[in-house]
Amino acid sequence: VEAANAVKRLTEHDKVLAIIGTYGSSLAMAGGEVAERAKVPVIGTSCTNPLVTQGKKYYFRACFIDPYQGAAAATYVYKTLGFKKAAVLTDVVSDYAVGLSNFFKKSYKKLGGEIVADLKYSSGDQDFTAQMTELISKQPDLVFMPAYFAEGAIIMKQARELGATFALMGGDAMDNPDTVKIAGQAAEGFMQTAFPYDMTMKDMNDQAKAFTEAWKKNFPDKDPNVNATLGYTCYNVLIDALNRAGKADREAVTQALADTKGLPTPVGILTINATHDAEIPVGILKYVDGKRVYLGEIVPE
Repeated sequence: VEAANAVKRLTEHDKVLAIIGTYGSSLAMAGGEVAERAKVPVIGTSCTNPLVTQGKKYYFRACFIDPYQGAAAATYVYKTLGFKKAAVLTDVVSDYAVGLSNFFKKSYKKLGGEIVADLKYSSGDQDFTAQMTELISKQPDLVFMPAYFAEGAIIMKQARELGATFALMGGDAMDNPDTVKIAGQAAEGFMQTAFPYDMTMKDMNDQAKAFTEAWKKNFPDKDPNVNATLGYTCYNVLIDALNRAGKADREAVTQALADTKGLPTPVGILTINATHDAEIPVGILKYVDGKRVYLGEIVPE
């Protein structure tokens, strides 16, 4: 309701030309309906559920979507890591987690991998002993768990306390400094898909360098995270569309956003495809010695 009201205020009261945000898929879906009726273009930062832009003329996003991310995770696990047996642990209350797990399973099987267990939990759960015990008995090489960081960190801790030796992997929602704070040592070796920006990345493009330097100048005490980078990317995509539209007109900007192709951004070369989703590489992160290490990018198969 709050998301819908916020968009209503921006479109009717403030009469904005365009909107940047939001980060969450459920918020984007609520606000998106209002923006669509008001015919105001919106570009979301990290709302990865496919439904966000489905059937929408005015909603866009600067991030990849869950099928793309799930397929990239499966490709990395099967091809790069060479793991032939995986299991999935899914938060059934979260559209995000359900979507990601489904796409991971589909892609992993298609590549030739075997799903040895498919277990569930609900947001807010604190005890994962039953799931961990069953997962340990199934002996997967890796467990894919696209959780939010709070539950994800607890899952890591309980897995290690019970002596689990399988690798753990999550999605972009684990990308939070609190993951390591809550999980501590248990985060060691954890991997996740992520948006393709990190302060530690080796081959930073010029746009990412410019963003990082500007951030450091303005916020010397805080490291930039990828959501900040995506916000900045949305701003750049919008400015580029406005320049190409040549006028501050909602319809012209909407058309220009739809026509965005090969734009250099801090998260790589960005193209808005026919479904209004961004096509960018998928980053892979790993936690090593209590630090997030950016391993590189993967393109899903």
